[in-house]
Amino acid sequence: MYETLKRFEKKYAHLKKLGLRFNGLGFADARKKVHVIQVSRPFMFDSRLIPKSFEGMAVKSKILGDLPEEFNIDRQKEDWQKTEFVWSPERFELFVDRCSIEIKQKLNNPEMSREEMLSALCFGNFEEHKTKCEKLIKEGKIPAFSNS
Repeated sequence: MYETLKRFEKKYAHLKKLGLRFNGLGFADARKKVHVIQVSRPFMFDSRLIPKSFEGMAVKSKILGDLPEEFNIDRQKEDWQKTEFVWSPERFELFVDRCSIEIKQKLNNPEMSREEMLSALCFGNFEEHKTKCEKLIKEGKIPAFSNS
């Protein structure tokens, strides 16, 4: 496992200059002892550059640092999880619509389309994320987005 981690770090070392941090190994399931490679990235990072898995191990990415205003939620409110979902697709859309110029500059890609920016910021595939969220809303597992 540690050799796999070393190969991963070597292969993706170029992403460090973009803000990627290698956090080592972790558990996806501690009882079954299923290991994952853990990384952290800034919010404004092209997450499509991070593989979902590497040599049979899942890669789990966490966002490090502050989130844009579209993602700010009052977590002091009791039961905030019942009324707010921080990773709502609409939040990504609002952010991209407000900051597309800044996103293109930060990701060093002036030709990015809106769809590319959404996927870059939204875990690699915006439409997949949106479809999954719609399903979870229908099942009552996450709240629908409310812009109030």
